[in-house]
Amino acid sequence: MQCSWKAVLLLALASIAIQYTAIRTFTAKSFHTCPGMTETGLAERLCEEGPTFSYNLSRKIHVLILATTRSGSSFVGQLFNQHMDVFYLFEPLYHVQNTLIPRFTQGKSSADRRVMLGASRDLLRSLYDCDLYFLENYIKPPPINHTTDRVFRRGASRVLCSRPVCDPPGSPDLVLEEGDCVRKCGLLNLTLAAEACRERSHVAIKTVRVPEVNDLRALVEDPRLNLKVIQLVRDPRGILASRSETFRDTYRLWRLWYGTGRKPYNLDVTQLTTVCEDFSSSVSTGLMRPSWLKGKYMLVRYEDLARNPMKKTEEIYEFLGIPLDGHVARWIQNNTRGDPTLGKHKYGTVRNSAATAEKWRFRLSYDIVAFAQNACQQVLAQLGYKMANSEEELKNPAISLVEERDFRPFL
Repeated sequence: MQCSWKAVLLLALASIAIQYTAIRTFTAKSFHTCPGMTETGLAERLCEEGPTFSYNLSRKIHVLILATTRSGSSFVGQLFNQHMDVFYLFEPLYHVQNTLIPRFTQGKSSADRRVMLGASRDLLRSLYDCDLYFLENYIKPPPINHTTDRVFRRGASRVLCSRPVCDPPGSPDLVLEEGDCVRKCGLLNLTLAAEACRERSHVAIKTVRVPEVNDLRALVEDPRLNLKVIQLVRDPRGILASRSETFRDTYRLWRLWYGTGRKPYNLDVTQLTTVCEDFSSSVSTGLMRPSWLKGKYMLVRYEDLARNPMKKTEEIYEFLGIPLDGHVARWIQNNTRGDPTLGKHKYGTVRNSAATAEKWRFRLSYDIVAFAQNACQQVLAQLGYKMANSEEELKNPAISLVEERDFRPFL
């Protein structure tokens, strides 16, 4: 008997839901019934080895950088990664997406989104409590004795590349570059990483895999956490230009349009409009200032950060109530005035930040910009991005396309 592709897809989604439900069930038992439980297997192991949740009596601050790809999120992540008292993780939700969502449907359906968000919230809650063992449920192949070499972009986290989590040869103060970390540190010991997490006063996580701040309400209101959300936004025209340059195959039709001057008939416009719709929905919620976001939400435009990185970083840390570390200030000095050709890695952070924020104006044709402005006019107005009304305006760097706006945190 032959099955249609729809039947196969439904079976795959059902399997994903069963996997996720099982993980949630096991985890829920480890949170609430550990003292008297008799079940064996994963739940028992998590109870014995993983810390249980409690109210956040220490008032440790949990920071979530809510962003989208090519919005400057790696740069913002480094503002926390360089702080000596912050435990920073780069995109741990990659593992959830990679495990639960089939590659042939990745991120396309509402069912995918529900499964992804439910699992993501559970993982974030665990990671903020320094329960790194819970991450093992999404690492393939599974870690052995809590050690693995499969943590995504481990090298982007300074704590995971320094003592005592990593013991490379050389000076105790040696700071490894991302590529050197993976090569010199060997397997990541999640037990040591969890201990390093608990030794620090704050935890910061960056993600581009949660679409809107509304999706975080359960975490924001969770009394076990002290979650504060930094929503990073960028001009959608700049995001489109950066993605077209970085993800050349995925965005090849946009590049074809730029190269030929003709819009392809099969252009996937959702690659642009999804960003605008998610930004608009999320920012609308934040700017309405609902009571559940009071003291918990700050909107940051990448352009403001790029033009005055030190001032904006001071504002971010003031909002969070965390003293600004001298290591962060020095990192900003060293990484916002440099030659961008020195940081050619697509996720690199060495650049002339002010110039980078405006570069998109010379990477897109006016036809593409006009199309993007029409598709995203609502969110452009919300965030204070001006329309370019001609090729001359677009290419003239003396004409600013960013309005002066004061997006004060809701305190």
